[in-house]
Amino acid sequence: MSIEKPKKIKALLGCARLKDADLVTRLNAVHDGLNGNLAYTTPPIDIATLKTNIDTFTADVAAAEDGGKKAVTAKNKQRIVVIKMLEHLAHYVEANCKDDLNTFTSSGFQPAPTTRTPAQPLSPPSVRKVVQGISGQLIITIQALFGAASYELRYAVLGPNNTPGAFTTIPRASAKASPVDGLTPGTTYLFQVRGLGMLGFSDWSDPVIRICT
Repeated sequence: MSIEKPKKIKALLGCARLKDADLVTRLNAVHDGLNGNLAYTTPPIDIATLKTNIDTFTADVAAAEDGGKKAVTAKNKQRIVVIKMLEHLAHYVEANCKDDLNTFTSSGFQPAPTTRTPAQPLSPPSVRKVVQGISGQLIITIQALFGAASYELRYAVLGPNNTPGAFTTIPRASAKASPVDGLTPGTTYLFQVRGLGMLGFSDWSDPVIRICT
């Protein structure tokens, strides 16, 4: 009778898709889990060095909130540094947890799912920003949505009693800022967006209203 070997435990990573605040939370969980943990006495990255880099990234995230180009660049560079640290530590924990789930989770890492999650419908994305371009033009930025292959943007004139008129729909290959031209200055417009995923389009987002000049 053969004895079934325990399944190898893999760490949940995917850090590149995490928002900055969620990445900070995960970094701190790993720091706290590994700090003084007798199951992991020889990590490839010194715990004090990890803490210093977490603090630097946390400060960079706060500094980048004002949108300054230099601050955003510094934050993005430090984000790459801490993600690489997490990846190195994840491999170390995987190799030293002895395939024991309690030992593994004591590190602060979460185990990756062992079963494939069926595709789920996309949640609606959002219109992140609408700014004035040249006269008769508004520039729309979509909040990027993980899992969206492309987007559709629609807009309509907002009439009496805040009732939208006929919608015009524009395909968008990405969430990057792009202009909507041919608008009438002095007119109020309503904008919505939806994303295309494996199971089709999401619902339309909440409307965003802006006067074009």
